[in-house]
Amino acid sequence: MSFRLSYRADPGNPWFSWQYVRDNSDTILAAVREHASLTGRAVLIAVLIALPLSVLAYWVRPLAGPILAVSGVVYTIPSLALFAFIAPYLGTGATTVLVGLVLYALLLIVRNVVAGLNQVPPEVREAAEGMGYGRWRRLFRIDLPLALPGIVTGVRLATVSTVALVTVGVLVGHGGLGQLIFAGFQNNLYKAEIMTAALLCVALAVVLDLLLILVARLVTPWSTRGAQ
Repeated sequence: MSFRLSYRADPGNPWFSWQYVRDNSDTILAAVREHASLTGRAVLIAVLIALPLSVLAYWVRPLAGPILAVSGVVYTIPSLALFAFIAPYLGTGATTVLVGLVLYALLLIVRNVVAGLNQVPPEVREAAEGMGYGRWRRLFRIDLPLALPGIVTGVRLATVSTVALVTVGVLVGHGGLGQLIFAGFQNNLYKAEIMTAALLCVALAVVLDLLLILVARLVTPWSTRGAQ
């Protein structure tokens, strides 16, 4: 059975309205701030967890499969279901949204960090060992710097994905711009509210991605020169 929803064109209910933006600027800015805050905190926590896990998978190869498999299984759980599973234990607050976002971001970051570390040329590692570098010194002086492009790629993917997933946090009352999208549908399909929030969500993802590209060029200038 299929359902079709149709709406007549209503000149009084446009898909975008500067009047709506002006009249609700405080609400919109608050939603953007919450959305950006949830995204930033989730990605930062995910990075702090993913880096040690990735290094462990890199050093102890038998653990790489299980680490990637567990994070992959979590990533396959639908977002609404994951928040519903977490809510009974943590309540319907921002913490529930953060935990869900971190779990989703882990796979994207771990997979790319491990790939970056595995791409470090063996001869470079052997040369470092020949110069007396220990495991930890080689990690921070050789492995991680050379794996930075892969690390940044993982963080970029996780950031863009997280911006999209934050909207689902509306289920527990902390969805950032998702709150406006949901309210627009509830409020007799208030098109301007829906479209404004959707456009800002896309803009936030693009801006954050561009910032990460800039950071990547600053911390890996050699890769930029090599591409020229």
